[in-house]
Amino acid sequence: MVKPPLILVAASTEKKGVEFGDVSVSLSENYLRAVMDAGGLPVILSCTTSPELVAESVRRCDGVLLTGGDDVTPKLYAGRLAPRLARTVGHNDVPRDLRELLVINEVFAQHKPMLAICRGHQLLNVALGGTLIVDISSQVAGALRHDRPDRKNAVVHEVRLTAGSLLSNIAGKRWLGVNSSHHQAVGRLAGGLRVTGRSEDGVVEAMELNGAGKLRLPYLLSVQFHPERLVAQHAEHRGIFFSFIHACLRNRG
Repeated sequence: MVKPPLILVAASTEKKGVEFGDVSVSLSENYLRAVMDAGGLPVILSCTTSPELVAESVRRCDGVLLTGGDDVTPKLYAGRLAPRLARTVGHNDVPRDLRELLVINEVFAQHKPMLAICRGHQLLNVALGGTLIVDISSQVAGALRHDRPDRKNAVVHEVRLTAGSLLSNIAGKRWLGVNSSHHQAVGRLAGGLRVTGRSEDGVVEAMELNGAGKLRLPYLLSVQFHPERLVAQHAEHRGIFFSFIHACLRNRG
């Protein structure tokens, strides 16, 4: 019997948890179910910014899943924001940002497969030297309404996929219906990445490595939407997790 690959899953924190009202780990079970249904065994990343512990966490797992959550700290990708933009920025979890930047660095150093979702998609671009659009509605002319948490489990717009890309091959077509629960997006693209999916207003919805630089991974897929919330209804979104878990098994040898 093949042992399920261990998937290191990044989580948010909340100020007041169930037990004693302590600061606690917060993670939607949808991520964990999607990983398990695809054949993986999720392990939640500890709340540490120790480089040694983060490196060991990545080392012991077969793949990494970056998840959604708070806005990325603006200081990581921008100088002083104009007041009108600064007012749009939600809560930042600085220790989480630092922890996951360490995770991303270790993923590349240790050559592990990675799937990045929503906030993880944005942080990946920042980690590799890119920037973010601080607020889509303020900065993108003719933007769709991307902030739709009221329909988090439903398709709300289409994404055009690049022919021959990983996501296009998974979906088996050039258009993919997605949900949308974000107000920020990838801005200037980081070196080493290529865009493989955009919404009709030009917002970056999917990225992969471009293969042109020194960055190499056995698997990298980065998406702005939340496939873990659509797996029950849509085979294409289940396919994202099956593709990721298969890559983790293959890389493990």
